[in-house]
Amino acid sequence: MDVRRADERFRGGDRAAGIDTRHAFSFGPHYDPDNLRFGALIACNEERLAPGAGFDEHPHSHTEIVTWVIEGELTHRDSAGHETRVRPGDVQRLSCAAGVRHVERNDGDVPLAFVQMWLAPLDAGGEPSYEIVRGIADPTPYAVPESGAMLHVRRLGAGERTAVPDGEHVYVHVVRGEVRLDGEKLGPGDAARVTDAEDLEAVGLSGAELLIWEMARPAPATAPRPAPRP
Repeated sequence: MDVRRADERFRGGDRAAGIDTRHAFSFGPHYDPDNLRFGALIACNEERLAPGAGFDEHPHSHTEIVTWVIEGELTHRDSAGHETRVRPGDVQRLSCAAGVRHVERNDGDVPLAFVQMWLAPLDAGGEPSYEIVRGIADPTPYAVPESGAMLHVRRLGAGERTAVPDGEHVYVHVVRGEVRLDGEKLGPGDAARVTDAEDLEAVGLSGAELLIWEMARPAPATAPRPAPRP
């Protein structure tokens, strides 16, 4: 188990424009050849947007983008005609396939915080697609078959326990609160990368929210490196 702390994340974004980003992996101008990916996961960005701030229209391809809102409301528009508001508890996925353009903004009057995770597909090409699941429940995993991955959302009270899925690659990201995982105390923004996970459990040390990626096998090594946002 490889634990990465919140303060180890590379700080990006554009704070003058109201954008504060913390990258868990090599991303855009921050290139770290020893931290390109874990399993299918190639980005796990903590994003904070001030009211009115956002990312203007920009392209993506050959990437599965999954977004989890922590607080506030995210406005999403894309070149396939989708326009939605993503709220806490929703899972949003943009399957970029051969290419799509989108806009992400905080059109509200309160700060927006969200976690955005990018996964490499098993196969390149195809047609873009979009999906949003409103108010996903803890027992309901969210499948991203294009990347051979499954997302599990876990909300724990103090003292509550939850099993961590077994898998060749398991990525545990703490959204809020504190948990103990295999003897390690993890707080907000901390993450654990577990190879060949088996019989692990997380224990809430306070009220906590976790995002857990279960990845059955790594995606092809030829997957593209994330491109920077404008």
